[in-house]
Amino acid sequence: MLHLIPPPVHRALLPLAHRIRHHWRRWRKAPLAGCGVVICNLEGEVLLLRHSYGPAVWALPGGGMGRGEEPETAARREVQEELRIELERLTLVAVIEDTISGAPHTTHLFEAVTDQHPQIDRREVIEARFFPRHSLPEPQGPTTRVRLDMWRARLEGRG
Repeated sequence: MLHLIPPPVHRALLPLAHRIRHHWRRWRKAPLAGCGVVICNLEGEVLLLRHSYGPAVWALPGGGMGRGEEPETAARREVQEELRIELERLTLVAVIEDTISGAPHTTHLFEAVTDQHPQIDRREVIEARFFPRHSLPEPQGPTTRVRLDMWRARLEGRG
């Protein structure tokens, strides 16, 4: 249904929807659940994206989980919706308890490897690229930075 709206109009409405959702969460304080995915290509570069709404930062793919949706299913769905990438294998990195928009939030952080290139719709996501691990772009959102640090710690623990 939303794809019936022309992309420029859709993109223009997303910041308003984001602000309304932020205030709703802050007022309601209902627990939220979501997922994030650190995706690397075969060269080991990390995929980051920028949304058309919210802070102008580089972020990991991911999003909210539907009621009753399994975390891995949500992660696959979000990556497919945002980037048109089908993930073969996901590995759970961490389950993170924090606060987003003033509400308690649980994030299931996964990692995955792909040989596919992101294809964005220019509605929700306006840019997505792979970056070398040693040269990730700025600015990154604070939640992105924490999640990448957890992922790096996991990598170092394996090595």
